[in-house]
Amino acid sequence: MRVFQNANYKFLSMRRPAYFASAAIITIGLLSIVFRGGLRTGVEFTGGVLLEVQFSQTTDVGQIRDALTDGGTTGVQIQQLRTVGAETYDFLLRVPVGEEEDQNAIRDQIRASLETQYSAGSFEIARGDTLSAKVGDEFQRTAVIAVLLSFLLTLIYLAFRFEWRFGVAAVIATVHDMLITFGFISLFDIEINLATVAAILTIIGYSLNDTIVVFDRVRENLRKKRKEPYDATLNRSLNETLPRTVLTSGTTLIALFSLVVIGGAVIRPFAGVLIIGVLIGTYSSIFVASPVLLEIHDRARRRSAIAART
Repeated sequence: MRVFQNANYKFLSMRRPAYFASAAIITIGLLSIVFRGGLRTGVEFTGGVLLEVQFSQTTDVGQIRDALTDGGTTGVQIQQLRTVGAETYDFLLRVPVGEEEDQNAIRDQIRASLETQYSAGSFEIARGDTLSAKVGDEFQRTAVIAVLLSFLLTLIYLAFRFEWRFGVAAVIATVHDMLITFGFISLFDIEINLATVAAILTIIGYSLNDTIVVFDRVRENLRKKRKEPYDATLNRSLNETLPRTVLTSGTTLIALFSLVVIGGAVIRPFAGVLIIGVLIGTYSSIFVASPVLLEIHDRARRRSAIAART
């Protein structure tokens, strides 16, 4: 991190190109969502069948997926439940089912598909549950409430801990991150399920944490040098927190890229969403949150000057 010891990058001077780049990326993502007719939701939000299948022989997710695909069943989410030290190999299958489809027929089709790859006595369906569309709607409402509640609590905390303008800037930057993340999900046709929602909430926390670190340094510098111009204080704070930002983002990305490379098909979309979120969250804490804070400060100062003259 010696490279950043005496960093003096003019981040705020690049805010106009950053605004343009963010607007372009968000527009592309929103257009993708519109043309695709919305985001693709998983079984938890649309309803379907959950099956727990126990195998007495060694198998993996790839073999099960190949067997189901050859049998004509696609779009199944497969999660391994137990591996080392277990007498059986348990897998959880999430199968999307339309309102007019026979769920019992879906189960029979899955059983028949597995029997083409495995012998009839080498596996059994230990549990079968059905998620109705009403339960899926409840999951959707809960997910939306969780995201909105996180925004509200963040705004209240920052307004109490710092000033109201810091809270508004942090929330705007986080909304910016969410819009780009949803655009990425749409462009790469990633399914929205409970794991994806967990990734989105994680991104909100990561982005806010990085922004709060910068804002805390801004507050310290505002107290130390009261006569320094506001934009100079912001820029100096960004440079002072840059080593921490790079280290935190870098180590997090190393772990996430490892999940993408060695993780299975179930964990890979989750890790991919988090990678985009970490990159965008780091970018927004530098090129969105602080510039927005500067814009809010300048507008408030201009209004105060006009009110004083009046």
